[in-house]
Amino acid sequence: MSKPVELTREQARRLALASQGLGARAFARGLSGVRAAVRQLSYVQIDTISVVERAHHHTLFNRVGGYRREHLDRLLARREVLEYWSHAAAYLPMEDFRFCLPRMRAVASRNRHWFEHDEAMVREILARVRERGEMRASDFEAHTGTRGMWQWGPVKRAIEYLFMEGTLMVTRRDNFQKVYDLPERVLPADIDLSEPGEDEFAGYLVDRFMQAHGIARPQDFGYLRRNVREPIWRAVDARLEDGRLLRATVRGVDAPLLVSGDFAERLSRRASNRARLLSPFDNLVIQRERIRTLFGFDYQLECYVPQGKRRYGYFCLPVLWRGRLVARIDAKADRASGVFLIHRVYPERGLRAVDAFVVALAAALRELAGFNGCRDIETACRRGRGVEPALHRALDQPPVASD
Repeated sequence: MSKPVELTREQARRLALASQGLGARAFARGLSGVRAAVRQLSYVQIDTISVVERAHHHTLFNRVGGYRREHLDRLLARREVLEYWSHAAAYLPMEDFRFCLPRMRAVASRNRHWFEHDEAMVREILARVRERGEMRASDFEAHTGTRGMWQWGPVKRAIEYLFMEGTLMVTRRDNFQKVYDLPERVLPADIDLSEPGEDEFAGYLVDRFMQAHGIARPQDFGYLRRNVREPIWRAVDARLEDGRLLRATVRGVDAPLLVSGDFAERLSRRASNRARLLSPFDNLVIQRERIRTLFGFDYQLECYVPQGKRRYGYFCLPVLWRGRLVARIDAKADRASGVFLIHRVYPERGLRAVDAFVVALAAALRELAGFNGCRDIETACRRGRGVEPALHRALDQPPVASD
C-alpha cells in the first residue's frame, strides 16, 4: 500500500473549492459556463424557498459570470439538463439520465416512495397527457369527475408519483410550476437508456462526487442513499488500485480521507479573494458534517427550527472568503420595496483582517442584492464597533473591483 498523501487543512479546503468551481474564473461566462458548471457539480439542487434567490439560481450565480435565470430554462429546453432527484430535487446533466433509472424502477415497483396515490387518478392523468401533450398539475383543476378527485393535494401526489417513477418528465417550468410530458417527447433521441448494474451505479456515485469535490470521507459517496455501502466500497477499492483515488491524511482531521488522482493539478488552480454568500443548499455546504470536518464550520439551516430555538435567524447564508467559511448572514430580499435586508452578521471566531473582509463582503452583497432585483441594501446595526457597523460604512463607499 502506497503512503497516503499528506495535506494541510488549507490545502484540503483549496482542493474542495477548486473542484467546486469556487476558485477564480473557474467557468466560462454565460450559457456555456452554466452547462460546464452543472456537469462539474453533477447536480444543482432545486428549492422553493425564496427568502433570497432560489437555491439553483443562487448556486450558479456564485460560479458563473453573467449568469441569468433563463440559462437553466434554455438548457432544459435544449434537453441538455433534466429535472429529477439526486439526494433532493435537482437539475442533472442529461447524459446522466440512465443513472436515474434505478430509483425510477424502485418507485415503480413500490419499494420506495413517500406519496400515497390513487391508481385511478394516476391512469387518468397519464391518459390525458398522452392525448393532449404537456400539462401542468393545475390543468386538471377543472376536471368534473368524482367529487374531490381533482383537488390539488391528490393530483399533486399522483403526478409526483408518475414523475418519480419516470412515466412523466418535466419539460419546462411556467412561473416555477412544472410542466409535464411523456419521456419519449422529452428525452433526446440518442440518449442511453440502459440501466446500470449495482457496481456501475456505485462507481458513478464515487466518480461524480470526486469530480465535484476532490476530497472525500468514505461515507460521503452514498449521502442519503440506501443499500449502496458495499458496492461503494468495491468501487473505492478498484479506484485505489488503478490510481484514480489516493488515500490522504489532513493535519488536524481525525478521519480517513480520499483525494482524486489529479489532486496536485487542482491545487495549482488559482484561488479567489472574493467573498461569496452561499445558498444554504449550495453543493459545497449541503453535507453539514463534511463541512464541519474540513472547514470547522458548524452550520444548520434554521428555517426548519422553531423560532425560539434559532441562534442565527431564519435563513442564514454561509460566507466564503479566502478559502474559509468565515461568517453567516441572516438576510432577506424584499423585492417589493427593492431593498436587500441584512438582519445580522455573525463572524466566526478567529476572523482576521476584518477591514479587508468587510470590503470584500460589501462587494459580494452589492452583487447578490442586484441579482435579487434589489437596488438598496439596509443593515440593522449602524453604530458601535465590530463587523456590522463597519459593513454599514463600507456599503456607503464606492465599490472596489475584485477578481
